[in-house]
Amino acid sequence: MDQTIAQERESLKSRVLHMQAADFDALALDVFRYQYAYNPLYQQYVQLSGVLPDKVEHWTQIPFLPIELFKNHQVLTGSEPVLFSFESSGTTGQIPSKHPVCDPGFYQEISKIAFEREYGSLSDYHIFALLPSYLERSTSSLVFMMDHFIKSSGSDLSGFYLNQYEELVQALRKALATDKKVWLMGVTFGLLDLVDSGIDLSFMQEHKERLIVMETGGMKGRREEWIRDKVHAYLQEKMGLDSIASEYGMTELFSQGYAKSQGIFSPAYTMRVCLREVGDPFALVTQPHKTGGIKVADLGNIDSCSFIETRDLGSLEDDGIRFKVLGRFDNSEMRGCSLMVSGMGN
Repeated sequence: MDQTIAQERESLKSRVLHMQAADFDALALDVFRYQYAYNPLYQQYVQLSGVLPDKVEHWTQIPFLPIELFKNHQVLTGSEPVLFSFESSGTTGQIPSKHPVCDPGFYQEISKIAFEREYGSLSDYHIFALLPSYLERSTSSLVFMMDHFIKSSGSDLSGFYLNQYEELVQALRKALATDKKVWLMGVTFGLLDLVDSGIDLSFMQEHKERLIVMETGGMKGRREEWIRDKVHAYLQEKMGLDSIASEYGMTELFSQGYAKSQGIFSPAYTMRVCLREVGDPFALVTQPHKTGGIKVADLGNIDSCSFIETRDLGSLEDDGIRFKVLGRFDNSEMRGCSLMVSGMGN
């Protein structure tokens, strides 16, 4: 049995690595059936949902596991050994989510492919990661990904920064004096702290054609929460840039979405988003620009669960693929999504 599981797993991983957009639907259904067969927790959830696997004909019909289950259960498909787990930051008193990792190289590979399909080769960049809240713990999937990206860039200037704003600005100046592109990835509050530090950032405007400033992760309790439009407008004004990019990712996902401007995210090639009605977890939102709860199909999650019901609110663009993130469910709104969670075994 273990050999059969291993063969199926390797076949699915190979297909994911080499997939094109047209392959997504068929591959998602195969991943669903694999995870239903070999993930006891997910199998239990699907059975409680009343969905019959052989009746599922499209990925949007697949049951999406409530993201809360990553806090209290090990969400694991198959019998591969868990090498370590990515862990969410959470706030004081909260239980962190844990995402078991059986093949870190697979995560590195799909995240690299996803970035390069959107932005070009990592070797064309100097990469700066201003990630204070993430660097303060060793279990961050974002730090793991950015470490791989920094090494892949091959640049001696690339690196991580906690809150050394003077050193960061000096390194950015050096990087922008070369002919390579420059990518500054920062946790949202870190970028705001940088522009409020009083350091002269006027040089950024001179090189804005080669500079990507990307925010992710929000305020992490360090600053007052702002909506994304306000964050972007403020950073653009202070840095003299025409746009600010964003990344959409989380501990429970191996795939990311990237927004080059205006907060409109393009999902990674391994990822699709659909929306549930706010008041009904099993009814889909099909109209563009209508708010709904974000469900993510992430084919990178071969060893955990590829179908995740998040706590985020969003909307789809006219193409039905790109999306915006508009906020979060509060607990009362989310109750409908979690009706079955209390019935799940440990």
